[in-house]
Parts: sequence; C-alpha cells; structure tokens
Amino acid sequence: MDYGIRLLSGLRPADLIKEFERIRVSPEGIEIMKEKGDFILLKVDGLSAQAAAILKQEMLAKGGEAALGKDLAYLGSKEGAALLMGTKAQYRRLLSILPRQPFGLAQLAKELENIIEAAATPPPSLTVKGQEFHWGKRTYIMGIINLTPDSFSGDGLLNRRRLRDVVLAQADRFMAEGADILDVGAESTRPDGQQIPATEELNRLLPVLEVLAKESPLPISVDTYKAAVAAEALENGADIINDIWGLQGDPEMATVVAKYKAPVIVMHNQESCVYHDLMLEIAKFLYKSIEIAEEAGISKERVIIDPGIGFGKTVEDNLFVIERLHELKALGCPVLLGTSRKSVIGKTLNLPVTERVEGTAATVAAGIMRGADIIRVHDVKEMTRVARMTDAILRHRPVEAEHA
Repeated sequence: MDYGIRLLSGLRPADLIKEFERIRVSPEGIEIMKEKGDFILLKVDGLSAQAAAILKQEMLAKGGEAALGKDLAYLGSKEGAALLMGTKAQYRRLLSILPRQPFGLAQLAKELENIIEAAATPPPSLTVKGQEFHWGKRTYIMGIINLTPDSFSGDGLLNRRRLRDVVLAQADRFMAEGADILDVGAESTRPDGQQIPATEELNRLLPVLEVLAKESPLPISVDTYKAAVAAEALENGADIINDIWGLQGDPEMATVVAKYKAPVIVMHNQESCVYHDLMLEIAKFLYKSIEIAEEAGISKERVIIDPGIGFGKTVEDNLFVIERLHELKALGCPVLLGTSRKSVIGKTLNLPVTERVEGTAATVAAGIMRGADIIRVHDVKEMTRVARMTDAILRHRPVEAEHA
C-alpha cells in the first residue's frame, strides 16, 4: 500500500485547525485537540535549583519536558536556566498547579501565562489620526522623511530649496505608493552621527511638521529621543513619538507622551555590542520600556516595540535578531522592524548604501514572516510590493492595495 505522508511543521494554530477540518475532524474534536498540537518552547532564566526541580517534575507529570542546566540538575547553589517543552494543553495543566508551589513559582506561573497568551493573540487594534491599525491583518508601511544634512542613507532633505514643498511632494508620493505612516526625523541617529541641541532639532522640524500635519492625512511619527522636542512636536501636529532609547534616555519622555495620549515606539538600544543572551536582553529592555510607559499613564495598547536593528549590535547580532524576531511577540505589542538600507545589508552583501534595495527586500520579507507588524523604509513603493506579496503568502489571501 502506498501511503501519502506530508510533514506538517511550524503550523500556526489557525493552520492546524484548517488541517483538522480538511480531514473532517468533528467541531468537538477540534476543540479538544487544537491545543494539543500547539507546541511551545520556552526558556526560563533565573531559576533556583529548588524551583527548577519542582518545575521539571510538574512538567514531566503533565506530559511535557524540561531541560535543566548543569548547576540546576545537580542542585547547585547558583541560579540557572531551563528549557520547557510542551503543548499548549500541557502548559495549561502546568499553570493549574504551579501557583500553589513555593520558591517563586507562583509569580513564574503568571509570567508564563502572560507570555503564552500574548504570543497567540494579536495586540488590540489602534486608531491614530482616524486610521485603523488592525495588527495581524496585514503589514503596515512607515515611510522615512529625513530633515537632516547627514542622513546615512543619503536622502536628507534639509538643504533642499523650497523644503516644505519638497517634503509635501515626498509625503504625497509615499502615500500613493502605499505608506500608512510618515516618520519624520530632524537629527541623524546613525552611530557616528552628530548630536544637535533640541533648539536646532526643532528649527529643522517644526516648519515642516506644521505643514505636514495639515496637508497629509497620514499619521505622523516624529523620530526623537528628547522630551522637549517630543512635546513641541506633539503640540504642533505629530501623532506618534519614535524614541530610539525606548523611554529610557530622557526621563521626561514618558510623561510628555502620556500627556498627549500619543502612541510611542520604543526601540532597544545600548552603547556596546556585548551580550550574554541577545534576545533575552532585548526582551528585558523592551519590557522595562513597556513598564515605564504604563507607569506614566501610557496604555500598553499604545506601545509599539522595535528591536533596534543597527543599534548596539554586530552584523551577526542583527541577522540573528531578524531570524528570531517572532520571540518578541510574547511581549504583547506590535513589532516594528527598521532595516532599510542599513549597514547590516551593506556589510553582508559588500554594497554601498545606494545599492541595498534587494537586501532590504530580503530583510523585510523575512521580518514579516517572523511577525513584523510595521516596516520602516526609505523605498516605499518597492517595499510595499514586497510586504503585500509576503502578506499574501503568510495570510493565505491576496492583500488589497488600499492606497493604489
């Protein structure tokens, strides 16, 4: 007898349900089985040996598995890490018993539950300037407008004649090409960029921002890490603040954003490229940013996270972050990915900044497949096409050209 065998790997829960339906499993059976086919692998750091022993015992009792580091396995005195492996159904059973256990396992249960639910559920939708952003439905495009003389990508507009007309024309073109958001920056944030005072940044920004806010229907994000600039920008028509230091640079930034009830993009950043566990440290940084936002009065629904490609990371780090981008979905916020024309592409392909469109396209497609909700790009027309094609593959349906 010839059997037809097909490997089903990496299925999302919705795809698993479709496979159940395809072989005509009953609705009752699907309800029982769907969490048994949803496999989840989690890394837990900071465990004591006692907590790890109980966690392993309970995970095994529920049909899952837990791999312990050497110090934990031999009941050493140091804290360590464990890898938990199991289906969603097995984790449900674990979480029913874990809150009653000692050694901090009740708190761990809460965090595990939050991560599992956040990873499986799209963040709540967001309305900005009358535009609805339904996360998970499609990828949104952020077009970059640089009001600088020293942009790394060579697209700085500061010294152009009739600057406001040039910016308006670019904004109109971006909208026609598919942009959903405009990101306006008046200071270059490249690693070797020249820092400027807030007054100079505002002198560049405000004349253009006032016109854009009135003339463009698209939400406007302002790329700044200075609270004083953010306050003036929000007062003069900006809709979103994009902070490369994730509310952890200027201590007044979160208060300013909260005052105007604006969404904020918090990016991971650090001075060095030294990490013990890259993705864990990025997640911890962004989690702290989310906490700062909520403590200031910014609801989590208004926080967008960015792993900070090109900031405090080596080429290998940047490629690893893109490949593991889906891990950040566990934070429960929309994910923005900004790789456009960056040095990770130039150094990988040995290409100048003027020849990085194809490399950018590869990072955009890979990022979307791994969970990016927004892509921040210079080449809006080309990357909109990449995003729509990737969305059609990922979401199993053609994506309507809303701005075409």
